[in-house]
Amino acid sequence: MTISSKPTLVTGANSFVGIHVIIQLLEQGYTVRGTIRSLSKEGEVREAVARFVQANDRLEFKAADLEQNAGWDEAMNGVEYVLHVASPFPLYEPENEDDLIIPAVQGTLRVLRAAHKAGVKRVVQVSSVAAIAAGCKETFKIFTEEDWSLIENNIGAYAKSKTLAERAAWDFIKSAENTNGMELVAINPPLILGPVPNKNFRTSVELIRTYMLGQVPGVGRIKMGLVDVRDVASAIILAMTTPEAAGHRFLCSGGTLWLKEIAGTLHAEFSGRGYKIPTLEFPSWMVRFLGLFDRKIARVAESLDHDFEQSSQKAKHILKWNPRPLQEAIVSMANSLIEHGLV
Repeated sequence: MTISSKPTLVTGANSFVGIHVIIQLLEQGYTVRGTIRSLSKEGEVREAVARFVQANDRLEFKAADLEQNAGWDEAMNGVEYVLHVASPFPLYEPENEDDLIIPAVQGTLRVLRAAHKAGVKRVVQVSSVAAIAAGCKETFKIFTEEDWSLIENNIGAYAKSKTLAERAAWDFIKSAENTNGMELVAINPPLILGPVPNKNFRTSVELIRTYMLGQVPGVGRIKMGLVDVRDVASAIILAMTTPEAAGHRFLCSGGTLWLKEIAGTLHAEFSGRGYKIPTLEFPSWMVRFLGLFDRKIARVAESLDHDFEQSSQKAKHILKWNPRPLQEAIVSMANSLIEHGLV
């Protein structure tokens, strides 16, 4: 694919994934326009990007908020591709699920309608495995892009918001409203690890940060899908540039590990440097009991003992996507937290 002279728009430009997408686009020679809710964040994004690539002359920013119409027409002007990264990712369940669901769904539709109005060729939406695997009650399952989360199974506000937002996006693309045949691709990553580009603390780092600080005495028997942020960024760009990707969703997972294995990786790498990483695995009944008193624990208690795998064969086949080893994602995130003084 020939690199377009038109800017590529990245929404949520100051997010963990957004910054890495911008870095890779600039490294590949693209001109990039990023949206942020407030231009007061522009300096910190430029500083983070400049640590990896010197190309600030090909990077501009526009103010646009998923909950407001203002700014989106200007942000989309002259754009060929939109990489829709922006989406709320809270640490705790909100008291009212609509506080998360409405911005996610309406924000996605606001971006799609503005893109359609501007004649954008393709939108890549960053969805989540939370739109694929939540609510599954099977003892063991290999998840693929054919699966959708079961919102009727009380899956929580975040998973529900991601599921409904992605469904709304596909409904729009298939509707009569999409008069110019704008294309959509969805990228569905699990928990995103890898190097944190700046000190702007994000929900994604909470698992590794908690272990590095020794804030818990042990781990629950919980399995997690993981992927490196650099691999998510590359998948998003491949979804933009691969003609055959149009109309598909891609589960982009680097693999799965039990929490004990994640803690073990950190222990092997950092215990010799004075970090006391918890490696004890608690009985599941104990974790459920502790969840009655701790919101962080309560959020993960429902995942106890649930065994599964996540297949990324479709992404590897169509996008030629090749994720790095999970141990690299885990260790690089921990090292970056140390570098930024966050642990």
